[in-house]
Amino acid sequence: MAEQETAAAAEQPEQQFALQRIFIKDLSFESPQSPAIFTKDWQPKMNVDLNTRSNSLGDDNYEVVLTITITATVEDETAMLIEIQQAGIFLVRGIEGENLRRVLATVCPNTLFPYARETIDSVAGKGTFPPLMLAPVNFDALFLQAMQQAQQQQAAQQGDAPSDTVQ
Repeated sequence: MAEQETAAAAEQPEQQFALQRIFIKDLSFESPQSPAIFTKDWQPKMNVDLNTRSNSLGDDNYEVVLTITITATVEDETAMLIEIQQAGIFLVRGIEGENLRRVLATVCPNTLFPYARETIDSVAGKGTFPPLMLAPVNFDALFLQAMQQAQQQQAAQQGDAPSDTVQ
């Protein structure tokens, strides 16, 4: 029995995960109402949008892009808009299917997020706005939420599908 377990373990490919490179793919800063915005009371409404995407580069390498868009409005005017696409190249070997999707949607963005957060804070400061300390993001929870929404949509589509029964 031990020989069977050893043989089964030998058949499974070794799992590897390695960060190859982190880079800024795109960065944008806008302050369309400056300098007038600096004369107003700084009580902004902040909107933070997050998005991730990944694509295979071949040879078990994947590019993962974390896009964060920050919009600050004061008195219904856009005071500041920052958008960053923080990207990374990751080696992911021996991980397939659902586990691969989970790694690309959670582990990789968790690695990229601190770099994006630091850049956003730095860019806001260079625009002479107060620091933007983005709260940590639970990418695992976001992944589970997206999976649940996809299952609900699939179930709803199956429920709306015409029946094949003949009366």
